[in-house]
Amino acid sequence: MIGYRFTEFIPDQDPSASTFEKLLHIFLQLLVITSGDVGEALSWLTNLDRQYQLSNPDYGMGDFIDELKNKGYLTEDNQKGSFALTGKSEQEIRKNALEEIFGKLKKSGKGNHRTRHTGAGDEASTDFRSFEFGDSPEQIALTESLRNAQVNHGFEQFLLTESDLEVRDREHKTQTSTVLMIDISHSMILYGEDRITPAKKVAMALAELITKRYPKDTLDILVFGNDAWQIQIKDLPYLQVGPYHTNTIAGLELAMDILRRRKNKNKQVFMITDGKPTCMKVGIKYYKNSFGLDPKILSKTLNLAAQCRRIGIPITTFMIASDPYLQQFVREFTQVNNGNAYYSSLKGLGNLIFEDYKRNRRKNM
Repeated sequence: MIGYRFTEFIPDQDPSASTFEKLLHIFLQLLVITSGDVGEALSWLTNLDRQYQLSNPDYGMGDFIDELKNKGYLTEDNQKGSFALTGKSEQEIRKNALEEIFGKLKKSGKGNHRTRHTGAGDEASTDFRSFEFGDSPEQIALTESLRNAQVNHGFEQFLLTESDLEVRDREHKTQTSTVLMIDISHSMILYGEDRITPAKKVAMALAELITKRYPKDTLDILVFGNDAWQIQIKDLPYLQVGPYHTNTIAGLELAMDILRRRKNKNKQVFMITDGKPTCMKVGIKYYKNSFGLDPKILSKTLNLAAQCRRIGIPITTFMIASDPYLQQFVREFTQVNNGNAYYSSLKGLGNLIFEDYKRNRRKNM
């Protein structure tokens, strides 16, 4: 594994930001923590405002709420006296998670993948750039290049030079199908530690990354507790932990079923969890054991890991725990699957997922 140095995220302090923008940033963070409960988030924000003077005499919390409604972040049910998030708010939460965890991404000059040959690309984009050695002649944008020549050299003695040439950029992308598994068992909030909020942020950031930067890729998200079920990207801010055990088997079975239906050649699974598998379904009943690694559950889990390896689906496990016996399970699971495993603090979780996502895309080409 390549080494990375992780530091605590410190948001940029923009002195030109308005009071609304500053309050909006905090409000969106609180919405993730409260699982999309607008009323609770506004109550917390009001208490924070009272303690830290976030607003000012000319712009109070009432003004902020009115502006949220006017700008389309909230809708109000006048009969019930409650607020609800809009699609604009949900997208803004994902965008903030992307910038917080992955940083603001910049477009590179040579594409996103390591290849021996550049190729012509999948499809032309709307972006233009200066001609570079090695660009295909078919990429040259004739109209833009002639316009540059006229501006640079005039009409009287027309001259077209290499510096005048512009090319229409192309998207060089492979298609990858990814399933993101999120553990929502009770242990994700056990012992007073909030592990589900950072996990949700990572999921939202990854969703925003793929939909914006890798639009041809597919991302399916599932959660697993006693059972496993699929959720939509828009559901991520509202995700909550339940009184569940950890049925990793159900999660893997659903992930494999989803990926079987995907026609892409490159497939992978990311699993965010903080504990060992403690549950499986036998017929219509649940077999549970939270005390140590149960051989019956472990055997079935490892069999599925081996099955994923045989059909070419690597599993990258992000274990939010440091217990030695849990690490032993992850090592065994990873060895059987021939995948990857990371033991990460919550602060480094996002960076590890992003780097591994790019590496998996490259090595599967």
